[in-house]
Amino acid sequence: MEDTLQPLVERALNGQTGFLEFYLRNQSRLPGPRANIDLAQAFGNHLAFLVPDLPDETRALLNYLVRDEGRVATNTPDEFIVMCGVLGFGACAAAMPAWRDEVFSRIERYAQNHAWRVRESAALALQKLLATVPDETLLWLMDLLDRGDCLQMRACLAAISEPALLNSAHVIASALVMQRVALEYLHDLPSSERKRADVRVLRQALGYTLSVVTAANPDDGFALMCEIATWNDFDINWVLRENLKKRRLARFRAYTEKVIALMA
Repeated sequence: MEDTLQPLVERALNGQTGFLEFYLRNQSRLPGPRANIDLAQAFGNHLAFLVPDLPDETRALLNYLVRDEGRVATNTPDEFIVMCGVLGFGACAAAMPAWRDEVFSRIERYAQNHAWRVRESAALALQKLLATVPDETLLWLMDLLDRGDCLQMRACLAAISEPALLNSAHVIASALVMQRVALEYLHDLPSSERKRADVRVLRQALGYTLSVVTAANPDDGFALMCEIATWNDFDINWVLRENLKKRRLARFRAYTEKVIALMA
């Protein structure tokens, strides 16, 4: 993959974008159930290596790739092209501090996209930044979680809920706070608003992110689960049941039984 990408990226940075775009479309695996995320990640990593020496050319290429973000059709090679651009922006911002404010603002917009894979690429872009500059990115995530809409909140949760990134007490504690903020937001929503598509997207994300963070800190994670189990909230109980099904929590039987008993 790298041997193929390198010359195509170099030509694209010199203004010959057609060859790279054809390759990305051809290898996108779309339409289909799974896009070629490995290729998108490799593309972003390659650009991150080059961007310090070619910032203007890299920015021009990325802007070209996301040019159709507002009208892209889902489950198409076009969607994959935008995904590569979004992921590329995240990877390059991790390498270029001067880009970060702009890229954070871009990710806020990409997280609201109508195409779900574009929204997913926003979360993956955030993970690039979390891996490189966790403190700076966590502050931004907390701010967006506080002021963002359901889709932006979903991006924050999906970004932080990655086992490889939950590698310090500070990150894990922040991730648990983010779960609580989102759960309280969902709990406080009136029932008349909970059938909205964006609310469903947020609920679905909580259906797995809580277990990822809980597996990293079982004591505090299950304490949060026990607390929200007493809220007697249909959607919160759905979130709990979905998380308790996850294999990552199977070894914590005593904890899970306690949560189940509280929901009864």
